[in-house]
Amino acid sequence: MPDAYVCSMRSRLIAAFAAVYIIWGSTYLAIRFAVETLPPLLMAGARFVMAGLILLAFSRLREPALRATRLDWRIGLVSGLLLLLGGNGGVAWAEQRVPSGIASLLVAVVPLWMVMLDWLRPGGRRPPGLVFAGLAIGLGGLGLLMGPDALHGGGDISITGAVVLFVASASWAAGSLYIKHAPRTTSALLGAATQMIAGGLCLAIVGAATGELSHIDLANASSRSVLGFVYLVTFGSLVGFTAYFYVLAHTTAAKAATYAYVNPVVAVFLGWAFAHEPVTSRTVLAAAVILAGVAIITAARERDPAAPDEERAVA
Repeated sequence: MPDAYVCSMRSRLIAAFAAVYIIWGSTYLAIRFAVETLPPLLMAGARFVMAGLILLAFSRLREPALRATRLDWRIGLVSGLLLLLGGNGGVAWAEQRVPSGIASLLVAVVPLWMVMLDWLRPGGRRPPGLVFAGLAIGLGGLGLLMGPDALHGGGDISITGAVVLFVASASWAAGSLYIKHAPRTTSALLGAATQMIAGGLCLAIVGAATGELSHIDLANASSRSVLGFVYLVTFGSLVGFTAYFYVLAHTTAAKAATYAYVNPVVAVFLGWAFAHEPVTSRTVLAAAVILAGVAIITAARERDPAAPDEERAVA
């Protein structure tokens, strides 16, 4: 019986890792399909509000006496602004201009932002020397990915889209640092639900304020946009987050963070296979350089127990 139990736990953990690797890597393609005929910020807002309400109802069913406190909603609002509005909203908007695979590689630089923001914050810590080597390598990979003419506005990738993705990565990193230092929420499930609801409402408000309401035309929404949206609500938010929480609860944070290296590979492959996004030799080389820089930074920070945890699934 003990052997069977251990085997069952191992199988569940492997399944959870597979879900995080594949599902969160596939959300970049799902976002690209969704924003083809749906306004990006309103689409993302509806996605997270719906997923958050489902999680909130589920938490009530599991523990009827459990209620979100004012502190839970405050943390959910701040983290939702940074992670979902700034982070995910930026990705959704940028994918109107940048291929999904390239977007995933530009987002993979979140650890670089984590290092810099943690250093610059009041009472921040200077990173170890090896981290600077990883930063230099990662930035070199970004320059290679953008192309030699990027500074003159003639690169292969939309400069506007790339800048928005850089800002989205920084916002996600800032949100991750905030969660690291914020008080603990009543429960992880309630924390995720309040964050999704608050962040989703902020996305909807900003989308409405920027004129996206006039771009809603559900009658002419493509089938793959609708399917992309449904996939983001069910698999991207509900299944993906549930699997990630399971991984965090049953393994180390360092092992859980390995999805940061797998997600871009999955995203690039799916973008090539299903959206005919070009994958050039320079893209492959840049991906290898960027992920090498991220790996060096992560390895250096794993040796430092005081380093902040990193949450990198912007999509």
